[in-house]
Amino acid sequence: MAMATRTKVVAKRSKKYLEEALYSRLFREGISPQSVRQQLEGFLKSRKRVFKWEVGVSIRKLRAHKRFYPALKLSEVMAKRGMNPTVSDQAIRLDLVAKSRGISSAEEHFINLPEPAKNHLTYGALLNCYCKELETEKAEALMEKMKELRFASRPMAYNSLMTLYSKTNQPGKVPGIIQEMKANDVMPDCFTYNVWMRSLAAMNEISGVERVIEEMKRDGRVAADWTTYSNLASIYVDAGMFQKAEGALKELEKRNARHDVVAYQFLITLYGRTGNIVEVYRIWRALKLAHPKMANVSYLNMIQVLVNLKDLPGAEACFKEWENKCSTYDIRVANALIRAYINEGMLDKAEVIKKRAKMRGGRLNAKTWEIFMNYYLKEGDMKMAHWCADRAIKKGRSHGRIWLPPLEATSAIMTYFEGKKDVVAAEKFIELLQIVQKDLGAEVFETLIKVYAAAGKKSPGIRRRLKMENVVVSEEMEKLLETISME
Repeated sequence: MAMATRTKVVAKRSKKYLEEALYSRLFREGISPQSVRQQLEGFLKSRKRVFKWEVGVSIRKLRAHKRFYPALKLSEVMAKRGMNPTVSDQAIRLDLVAKSRGISSAEEHFINLPEPAKNHLTYGALLNCYCKELETEKAEALMEKMKELRFASRPMAYNSLMTLYSKTNQPGKVPGIIQEMKANDVMPDCFTYNVWMRSLAAMNEISGVERVIEEMKRDGRVAADWTTYSNLASIYVDAGMFQKAEGALKELEKRNARHDVVAYQFLITLYGRTGNIVEVYRIWRALKLAHPKMANVSYLNMIQVLVNLKDLPGAEACFKEWENKCSTYDIRVANALIRAYINEGMLDKAEVIKKRAKMRGGRLNAKTWEIFMNYYLKEGDMKMAHWCADRAIKKGRSHGRIWLPPLEATSAIMTYFEGKKDVVAAEKFIELLQIVQKDLGAEVFETLIKVYAAAGKKSPGIRRRLKMENVVVSEEMEKLLETISME
């Protein structure tokens, strides 16, 4: 109702304002970084006005799509234009600073906040940043400060700290945090119980996990939602307790009254992991009934599950259905079937999908070429493996991402150049790798030394080059280095 009212307000506003809702403008041409950036720049240059609620909704949507820098720019520019941020806005901006410019910039931003803005929200945002960056000492020190200031009266801060301990392989610290919450009368939420269960599962205490569920039921203050049971089912699957996992999945279904797409995807994935293909198809039908217009990611998930269940005909049928319905050709979906064909040795079929994807407007990405590279490496066709690696690196760069072949693949390709005695090709490959990542490590340069030695060629300045790269070779390689060095 509130959104409908706001839509009417947008329709009635004067020419000084943007003619459409800001979030609609930003995603007018899709969610790619380039299109979002262009739309944002166009809006900012127009100097058109918008309502504050639109800015808030736009930032929330940008964050959901991981467009952190545009979200930060929008937040900062609108503040400079006189749109006063709330305390909640300040906390969100701090999080965006961390994600866009790094943790040190977030710390500086926090220090420069006006004192009234340094409350439980901004402290909590900084704590969350430390926890995500796995800065244990800083997180623990900040948590102590929050306790002194009485800013740790809600579960979010404790949840962040427990998540940090789980990620840093310290699950044994989580039960102590739970006890502290109980002692300080901090009411847990569903996330608290989920992290608690996961920590116990990490210590192989499945009976402890079950006691947590029972305690949650007895307490009654926090109602278990579908995430609670997806978490429980996943724990049972990891433990190989498939019958109990399916019982938890039935509970998950009961709690998915709102027909959440993500819940359906968890059901499909987890039933797939139990090997129950009948239930996988049943949930798939239920998902299509609840959401006739499905997102690409739902097809991607289903195809991956069917491939893992060795149901290649089912995956092919699902892919064909997606191709007939999709409005944008998502290369991730094509890659899922390409990988399935490659794993079965069906190179011709994989090539057909690749060509069809290009014809349909799908942008082949680094992952596409990595799949083919791995096939050729396995087959020993090093010429094609090198070509695919070259394409993958360049595609990664063109999409604004970093992709490097695994060290094993790089070594295999360099060994190929060694056999061919091709110093020029080896140097070009190293040059390409360094465009993406400056520090390649000693092992890569040791393979380059071997190429020079095999070719019987000298490398003037090789020692100086290694020194500049901070590379120290092994004693064995040092002897080989003497044969190619002219220094």
